[in-house]
Amino acid sequence: MKITKNDVEKIAHLASLEVNNFKVDKFAEQINKIMQYFDKLKEVDLSGASFVSDVAFQTNVLRKDEKKKSPGPDTTLANAPEKDDDFYIVPRVV
Repeated sequence: MKITKNDVEKIAHLASLEVNNFKVDKFAEQINKIMQYFDKLKEVDLSGASFVSDVAFQTNVLRKDEKKKSPGPDTTLANAPEKDDDFYIVPRVV
């Protein structure tokens, strides 16, 4: 499948991106190289291949939840750059 400049412009429009003509040419070329690589990967014979890892067959080892006492605001706020009573002071985000 060959990606044209028109395809890149459509994708840029859908993604709300502004691209100039130089970048359209460059992106089309780069995407075509990636697509050629995928075509090469399709030719690889995997008939005798096996999984390299058995991650899919492992189960998670979880620890049991235990109720613990909170260390309290004196400990948790000890390294806070700024605090007000029992609260962290953080920069305002608007």
